[in-house]
Parts: sequence; C-alpha cells; structure tokens
Amino acid sequence: MWNQIKWNEQGLIPAVVQDVHTKQVLMVAYMNEEALQNTLDKGETVFWSRSRQELWHKGATSGNIQRVKSILIDCDADTLLILVEPAGPACHTGETSCFFRQFEGTSQEK
Repeated sequence: MWNQIKWNEQGLIPAVVQDVHTKQVLMVAYMNEEALQNTLDKGETVFWSRSRQELWHKGATSGNIQRVKSILIDCDADTLLILVEPAGPACHTGETSCFFRQFEGTSQEK
C-alpha cells in the first residue's frame, strides 16, 4: 500500500479519524510517512503537526489516545480513514469531536 499513497507537495496525506463504534467523525489531521509508520508501530494515532513541524502522538499529554482498529485508504489514494477506539475527547476544547460547531445558515436534520 505504501507505494500507492499519493502524498501532497509537503509529503503529507490527510487522515480522517472516526470512532469505530459510533461512526462519529472525531477529527482530521495530517500524516507524513514517519507519522503513519509510528501509528502502525504503536497502534495509536500519530500525526504530523503542520504548525509545530513535528510528530504529534495524539493523547500523549492529555491521555486521550486513539487506539487504531483499522486504516482505510480512499479510491484516489490521497486520504486515509482511521477507525479508532478513543480514550477520551478528540478535540483540545474537551468536545468529543472537533466538529461540534454548526456552520451559520445551515441546519442539521435528524
């Protein structure tokens, strides 16, 4: 699979993180080759911080790690979907998901 991945110009691929049980999208982050290899080795998500320019092990300081259950790659090989069992909130605000704010002018139908 490694040779199929279409890394962007910065050597990154977006990773959508989803709760394996609830199917809720928790967050979107980026991975480089080292972050993806660390994720596979640890069994927990590791990302590349574009702002800090360093690896970021999700939950290393907060304890809110994400145990990887499965990694899928999309049909264009340019996005990953990572199914996880979260040990706590994904968002730094304390929200379960980073997607908790409604975009103005839209409504959520249930």
